[in-house]
Amino acid sequence: MRTSRLLAASLAGAVAAGLLISTSIPASAVPATARYASQHPATGLTLELPAPRGPYATGESAFRLADDRRADPWQPAQPYRELMVSVFYPAVHTGGRPPTRQFPAAVAAAVGPAVEQGNELPAGLVDWAATRTHSVADTAPAPGRFPVVLYSPGAGDSRDWNASLVEDLASRGYVVVTVDHTGEAPATQFPDGHVVGNQPVLAAWAQAYQDGTTFEFFTKLMQARQADTALVLDRLTSLPGRLTRAMDLDRIGMFGHSAGGFTAANMMYADPRLKAGVDLDGTLEYTAKPDGTHLSEVALHGLDRPFLLLGSSGRDASDIHGEPSWASFWQHQHAWKADVTLDHSEHVSFTDAEALLPQLAGPVEQATLDTALGKVDPHLAVAADRALVSSFFDRFLKGCDDHLLDGGPSPYPITFER
Repeated sequence: MRTSRLLAASLAGAVAAGLLISTSIPASAVPATARYASQHPATGLTLELPAPRGPYATGESAFRLADDRRADPWQPAQPYRELMVSVFYPAVHTGGRPPTRQFPAAVAAAVGPAVEQGNELPAGLVDWAATRTHSVADTAPAPGRFPVVLYSPGAGDSRDWNASLVEDLASRGYVVVTVDHTGEAPATQFPDGHVVGNQPVLAAWAQAYQDGTTFEFFTKLMQARQADTALVLDRLTSLPGRLTRAMDLDRIGMFGHSAGGFTAANMMYADPRLKAGVDLDGTLEYTAKPDGTHLSEVALHGLDRPFLLLGSSGRDASDIHGEPSWASFWQHQHAWKADVTLDHSEHVSFTDAEALLPQLAGPVEQATLDTALGKVDPHLAVAADRALVSSFFDRFLKGCDDHLLDGGPSPYPITFER
């Protein structure tokens, strides 16, 4: 089993490449001081995110959340934990205002090298700071109250590395809150301009791998993520009134990619506020090489609320659908469940890599793209990810069932397991 199903490829690749970003530096200094960015300036190639397909325009607002009762798990000298979240939401007509950037420049200077290293792309080919979302900053929400869905990224990934899926869900009538687990992402930028990188986490992972203490490392990682998510849930009511008035806090779900999917499952096991969840290709075991020896409580006992397992087919014979943690969860799940494969896909096919990297065909050899993404048609893969996630939350947070998850014939490249 590939380690990237818990530890995202960008994190493992950054360790190997030595791409350690300083723990806390001024945002203005990152492009000049990030070693990779200075050696490989962007060529100006701009990638485009696909437009959302729902009936609503979308807005985006970003906020800092701080927990003064908890020291930062990766910087013990810091007596508080601080997070950044983005809220994507259904909006009224945006009036031609420019959309937000997917990544601030300081974040792009760190995320770009991690994406390129993790997917074996040519260095400096893309201007990662140039990609725009389809959402307008701080625009007025649409009238009404909408279900709330949290998104947790893979370990080593930015909260912004699934904008296509998140925006599409918001356009279909959801308030989607994306969470940066500070210290894991290549860079997290805060409103006062300071940037927190991932050097302590990378160092801890490298040491754990060397010492054979990966169980302890992953346990700490997931405990930190669970505490982060609890903080976000607790603080939803403290967001500006224009947003809280749009939130129906009796209908909250969560999904995530890789370690984010594990986070969603763990949080559902611990917190009844979450009514439904989705795991995008994430193991439910505390280990780099899942073998059934460190299963989580949620894998051992299941849930009493609906949960969707959505996984890649992968290149190896022991794909995630046969992994011990998924098999155990399937056996013990008490409520609605489904296990769906995105055919001919890879681990990053559930992130913006699937939408963005195929645009590099030509400058990048097709074999390199196939290794990263599999041979699934990228347009169908993006459409399938969007359709499956929205169908699930529509069914269990809105009571609207399009029957896509019943397992019948489908226009998408998917297979229902078991």
